[in-house]
Amino acid sequence: MKIKLLAIGKTDSKPLQLLMDEYQQRLKHYIKFEFEMIPDIKNAKNLSESQQKEKEGELILSKLQPTDELLLLDENGNQFSSLEFSSYLQKKMNAGVKQFVLVIGGPYGFSEAVYAKSLGKISLSKMTFSHQMIRVFVIEQLYRAFTILKNEPYHHQ
Repeated sequence: MKIKLLAIGKTDSKPLQLLMDEYQQRLKHYIKFEFEMIPDIKNAKNLSESQQKEKEGELILSKLQPTDELLLLDENGNQFSSLEFSSYLQKKMNAGVKQFVLVIGGPYGFSEAVYAKSLGKISLSKMTFSHQMIRVFVIEQLYRAFTILKNEPYHHQ
C-alpha cells in the first residue's frame, strides 16, 4: 500500500517543514509515502466560501486515481486513539488497498463532491489546529502507527 497526504497551500514555517521532513524520512522505512501540496487558489479573496471549496475540490479530485481510498481530515470526523489508527491502517493493507489518500482541505472544508468520494472523516482532536501544524501531526501519527504495528518502542501505552 502507498499512503499519500494531500494538503491545500504551502507550509510557510521552516520549523514545521523540518519536522515534516524528519517524520517523512522515518516513515519511508515502513511504507511508500508521498506528501503533495496543492497550491492555494489564486484570487481566493474574490470567491465565496462555496466557490473556493468547489475549486479546491476539483484540484483534490484531479489528484486521485479511480481505485484510491480517500479519508478526509475534518474537525467533525471520527476520532481514533493511536492504537485504533494503527489497526485501521492494518485493515486497509490487509484489504489490498493500493493507495490510501488522506486530505487536509482548505480553510472552509471540502466540497460536496469530495465528501461524496471519501470513505469518511477523521479528526485528530476536538481542538482546532492550523492546517500547517496538522500536516506534522498526521505524518507523525502515521509513523507512530507503523511503529505500533512493528512492536517498536516509539509508542508507550
